[in-house]
Amino acid sequence: MTTRVVIVDDQAMVRAGFAALLAAQADIDVVGEAPDGAQGVELSRRTRPDVVLMDVRMPEMDGLEAARRLLSPPPGVTHRPRVLMLTTFDVDDYVYEALRAGASGFLLKDAPPADLIAAVRVVASGDALLAPSVTRRLIADFARQRPAARGKPALRLKALTERETEVLTLVARGRSNTEIAQTLVLAEQTVKTHVSRVLTKLDLRDRAQAVVFAYESGLVTPGE
Repeated sequence: MTTRVVIVDDQAMVRAGFAALLAAQADIDVVGEAPDGAQGVELSRRTRPDVVLMDVRMPEMDGLEAARRLLSPPPGVTHRPRVLMLTTFDVDDYVYEALRAGASGFLLKDAPPADLIAAVRVVASGDALLAPSVTRRLIADFARQRPAARGKPALRLKALTERETEVLTLVARGRSNTEIAQTLVLAEQTVKTHVSRVLTKLDLRDRAQAVVFAYESGLVTPGE
C-alpha cells in the first residue's frame, strides 16, 4: 500500500530534498509541496494525503495553526491526515501544543535520511509514537512548568479498566508494545488490543495524544 505525503516547509531546498528522498521509496508517493501553513492546509484538503510533514515555523500561517486546522476540520470536511512535525529542540513548548492538537509526533530537521523515511512509515501506520523517549521527556519538561489539568481529563480515566490504566501509564513512560508486554507478562497482541481500547475509550487519535493525556490527567507526573 502506498503512503501519500505532502511536505509543508518554507525552505525550498528542504522541501526538494525531502521530496526527492521520499519519492525514491517504492511505498511512498509525494503528492504535493507547500511553502506555508495556509497553502499546506489547502493542498492537503485537495490531495488528501495520508501524512503531512509540517514545519513548525513558517510565514503566513505557522505549523501549529495548520496542524489544528487539518486535525480539527470544519463541518463537512472528513479527511484528517496524520501530521508529523518538523522541528528543532528550541521549540519544545510549541511541539507540545502540536501534540495536544493531534500531531502524531515530531522529527528533528537534521535527522538522518533513514529516520525520515522510517518516521513517515511509522506515522502512516499509526502503530507507534516516533522517538517515544524524546517525546516523553519533552512533555515531562513542559508538564513541570504547569500543574496537571485534573478535572475532566482525570474523570475520563474512570472509563478505563485497571489493566488499561497500567498500559496507558507505560505508554506515557515511553515504553514500546514489546516492552509493555514484558513488564506486564502479556502477549504483545494483547497489549496492542489494550492500547486500541484505551485510545477508543478516551477518544484519542494515537499514542502521542495518549502520552499528553496521561500527563495532563495527572496519571503520570514528571520525575516518576
